[in-house]
Amino acid sequence: MRRTLVLGGARSGKSGYAEKLAGAAPAVYVATARQDPGDPEWTARILRHVARRPASWSTVEPVEPGGLVELLRAAEPGSPILVDDLGNWLTGLLDDTGGWDGEPTAARAECQRLVDAIGGCRTGLVIVSPEVGLGVVPDTPAGRRFRDELGALNAAVADRCTDVVLLVAGVPMTLRSQGEPGGGAVADEPDAPEETVEDTRDEAPAAPMGPHFGAVSPYLQAPEPASPAGFASVTRPDESVRAAARERQDRLTKPAGSLGRLEELGVWVAACQGQCPPLPFSRPRIVIFAGDHGIAARGVSAYPSEVTAQMVTNFLAGGAAINVLAETAGATVRVVDMSVDAAETPDVAGKFKVRRGSGSIDTEDALTADEVAAAIAAGKAIADEEVDAGADLLVAGDMGIGNTTPAAVLIAALTGAEPVAVVGRGTGIDDRTWMRKTAAIRDALRRARPVSADPVALLRTVAGADITAMAAFLAQAAVRRTPVILDGVICGAAALVAAELAPGASDWWVAGHRSAEPAHTLVLEQLDLKPLLEFDMRLGEGSGAAAAIPLLSAAVRILAEMATFTDAGVSGPAEE
Repeated sequence: MRRTLVLGGARSGKSGYAEKLAGAAPAVYVATARQDPGDPEWTARILRHVARRPASWSTVEPVEPGGLVELLRAAEPGSPILVDDLGNWLTGLLDDTGGWDGEPTAARAECQRLVDAIGGCRTGLVIVSPEVGLGVVPDTPAGRRFRDELGALNAAVADRCTDVVLLVAGVPMTLRSQGEPGGGAVADEPDAPEETVEDTRDEAPAAPMGPHFGAVSPYLQAPEPASPAGFASVTRPDESVRAAARERQDRLTKPAGSLGRLEELGVWVAACQGQCPPLPFSRPRIVIFAGDHGIAARGVSAYPSEVTAQMVTNFLAGGAAINVLAETAGATVRVVDMSVDAAETPDVAGKFKVRRGSGSIDTEDALTADEVAAAIAAGKAIADEEVDAGADLLVAGDMGIGNTTPAAVLIAALTGAEPVAVVGRGTGIDDRTWMRKTAAIRDALRRARPVSADPVALLRTVAGADITAMAAFLAQAAVRRTPVILDGVICGAAALVAAELAPGASDWWVAGHRSAEPAHTLVLEQLDLKPLLEFDMRLGEGSGAAAAIPLLSAAVRILAEMATFTDAGVSGPAEE
């Protein structure tokens, strides 16, 4: 989903450019400027902006600071939204919250809500904002306050946008271009406007005097190092909401901490959603990544490779364990054929297929450089598709005969473990097969360790398209601020790589269960995750994570729906 931030100084043409960027199709124009009946010249400027909008557009004018956040959160895929502009929005926010005097704590909290809403918006966005670094800043405490707060807000919004454009003298300069137009996305970037359109909404406002403030606002996260695969930086779940959720837990009609980890889970979901109380999950989604592995020809599995394609058909027919568990949990299942070794799989699953099978990783790379790039792009796109379609909880599942072997290699390479420590029974192998599998992992690990510091090279060398796409999916889910329940050893191996691709991603994950595969415990220790269930499961498919969905849902509903002592008229704990 494309989100474009258009920056510019006074009279730069940024508003006119943004209107062209939104295209001729129906759009929603969100105006943030407040009319002043005592200032006819200001009113005339606003009316000139109104007059040039296409008749097919709908207008929300003016929108109050809190209303903009709710509008973006409620937006459905479809017509793009144009917000013009953040400077006026911030001015109104500082006015309403008394943010010109003292610490603007309430204003910054609302800015964080806006940044989160932009990151989660499900339709195309064009956002206009003054670039304060290009203009003259009044040498007053209020002028400096506005400059500092808007500069930090612009940086945080830019971090959530796929595209950032700077207008100087009517000429657009692309500062970032990562997005691809999707359903409901804005039109492709237009040529520069033929003439500079008068822009009237970006002067620093006159405001009451206040103390100088020069620190960076807290909603602007410190930038992470550039991702080796082009992932945007991951922001943490909302700490202020986490604190509010903990405080609410202590006010519910129960002794504090008496529901144990259910309380922790509810707090985590609230922080991920950025609101307390949290909302019940409305669209849990399980995505199964299917692929075959050349290493299976070495006799490392109890089942033949053709079972992978047969199981894809079984998933689509609703006959597998994951289908039953998903229905029980209120989730839906999607199957993606990344590298199944079959001439054809149903079209619904084959959109992102990279190849048939992967290389035998004991002697050759699993993928070529182009194939690993395609698999990473597929995983990112799948995560974006699911989030844009409304998924609010994600699970990554797997299907592939022989896939525990590359998973074990990845885990050993990233944790420093020896082959015998990561070899499990997989599909139920006997002792001879176990020895063949150990030898295959040993040989593949010799090839993996020299590239273990480079996650993309590691995926190319020993992963396969299915695990590569799964790793990208997990990383992108975190970038999109969407919670994930991790499954077992295959998902765990992908998660270890995803944590390298997108540092901080593990803040958005919870471990659904502990697999009976020994390597999975190494994963949990490395990611510092405590499993929700320990049922000795080792099926894969996302089954352990799916079994944990009802627990997570219960934790959310306890925090959201349980009465407080005050609401229920129940006496709280006695004070000492």
